[in-house]
Amino acid sequence: MSMREHSHQLYEYHVWANERLFAHLEQLPKEVFDAEVTSVFPSVSQTLGHMYLFEQLYMSVLAEVPNEEIFPKIPDWTKEAQGKTVEEMRRLFAEVAEQFRDLLRRTPDPDKAMTIEHPKYGRLDTHFSDILRHVVNHGTYHRGNVTAMLRQQGYAGVPTDYMFYLLERQAEE
Repeated sequence: MSMREHSHQLYEYHVWANERLFAHLEQLPKEVFDAEVTSVFPSVSQTLGHMYLFEQLYMSVLAEVPNEEIFPKIPDWTKEAQGKTVEEMRRLFAEVAEQFRDLLRRTPDPDKAMTIEHPKYGRLDTHFSDILRHVVNHGTYHRGNVTAMLRQQGYAGVPTDYMFYLLERQAEE
């Protein structure tokens, strides 16, 4: 598998895992989504709102949009994900996934060198593929938070491990 295919597959895993989580959340009582719990974020909906903001932000970083253009959009992205139902949030994630896929299609070299400037942590000389791995890893971390939040409320999580994604893909082939 080429580096490009590997990067695309990692992102497809991320989308698959988010989709599995949304399908699971749609089966649960509606109040579970906004229930206040003691965790990294106060609710499942706020966790997903953070994930949505992060997805938009890092898609812009990967598209090499300057920080001066990214930062003013943060309040809008934050607001976009507030007060949404599970179904509405699922649609937001589907839209951003399509935009992200378009960016991946337009990036022939996923290992291209990039320098990013973080306002708090400084300058990082890195690669497109490293930032993409960061996006996927961030999603995995917060899907784990959601699973813990669901368990606190007496509901099971849904398995979204990379291995399950590979098994499902293999079964489809």
